Amino acid sequence: MRYSALSVFLNALRGNKSWGPAWRAPEPKPHYDVVIVGGGGHGLATAYYLAKEFGITNVAVLEKGWLGSGNIGRNTTIIRSNYLLDGNEPFYEFSLKLWEGLEQDFNFNAMVSQRGVLNLFHSDAQRDAYTRRGNAMLLQGADAQLLDRDEVRAMVPFLGFDSARFPIQGGLLQRRGGTVRHDAVAWGYARGADRRGVDIIQNCEVTGIRRKNGRVVGVETSKGFIGCGKLALTAAGNSTTVARMADIALPIDSHVLQAFVSEGLKPFIDNVVTFGAGHFYISQSDKGGLVFGGDIDGYNSYAQRGNLAAVEHVMEAGTAMIPGLSRIRVLRSWGGIMDMSMDGSPIIDRTHIDNLYLNAGWCYGGFKATPASGWCTAHLVANDAPHPTAAAFRLDRFKRGYLIDENGGGAQPNLH
Repeated sequence: MRYSALSVFLNALRGNKSWGPAWRAPEPKPHYDVVIVGGGGHGLATAYYLAKEFGITNVAVLEKGWLGSGNIGRNTTIIRSNYLLDGNEPFYEFSLKLWEGLEQDFNFNAMVSQRGVLNLFHSDAQRDAYTRRGNAMLLQGADAQLLDRDEVRAMVPFLGFDSARFPIQGGLLQRRGGTVRHDAVAWGYARGADRRGVDIIQNCEVTGIRRKNGRVVGVETSKGFIGCGKLALTAAGNSTTVARMADIALPIDSHVLQAFVSEGLKPFIDNVVTFGAGHFYISQSDKGGLVFGGDIDGYNSYAQRGNLAAVEHVMEAGTAMIPGLSRIRVLRSWGGIMDMSMDGSPIIDRTHIDNLYLNAGWCYGGFKATPASGWCTAHLVANDAPHPTAAAFRLDRFKRGYLIDENGGGAQPNLH
């Protein structure tokens, strides 16, 4: 069924009894042309674009839990393309353009809200850095606008402008940035892929990768052996665990990234705002809750929960930026497992095993990259060649010394 205003009206007349499942629950077939490990946003988007753009429909997406149980449902929903370096900015701008037409493309309301992303700066040096970043964005065809203190105050008057430690001097605004409902992204891609013949197999954990004569021939799973012609790994924070099944050691560490939501408030903040003197970002959901987050927990973990030290750090940064936050109550938090690469930038590449492909290392950028990541991974799998916007995301760049160090943090995952 195609969703439309007419279908909603007709189903309402029938008591809403005619809606079918958004996707099937198939049993796995013995063999697929492509098997994708990981049923998060990147895996589902890869399957969707393989079917839609490249005509490859004999595809299975294997998810060890339920659809949307991983990072695609555990983030702060922000989309943007305000990057600096050549490797990153074209890719994230491509992703933002895909976000802008996504709902019409896969016929699902993902609640794309281009409310603007504002990055605050607090010093002359930071202003100069944001000016450079804005110019780099404009050169790549993205939008960027440098705001002075008064222009920022007109947009968000409740910030702590006169803080003795962190006075706000202005900000870099990308008006096309914003937020998207994360669950709806998973549902939309799953429905779109399923409609084109892709099998989405939930509660199917991969326990091994079987090889023969130097090629992958299939995967061992909790539902038995599944053969494949090509295998794509899109397992996010579990990428190192899955890759190790093929004897591949990845330059990735897994860390927890916590996110938080407050009690529901009346409309308070219209934009996404990030703190320039600390790692803190905030927006308001349609339900009224303030959604915010900060740095990763600094230790390696595969748990979907963090510790109180990071909670305290996030709350301190939040109240430094918006003093009024001290009066609200935080209702809950959640954690995603971040696959932190050595330079803070992702990997979309073939491995040394001919028919094994890797999508990993997304650090903080995984959700906003979902459409472009799926498109570029599908292009790689279908054509055995990288998409032009993802050509810099090579796995061997760490060995070759071609790091894409967006933050200038050095080759340590916990600094990104």
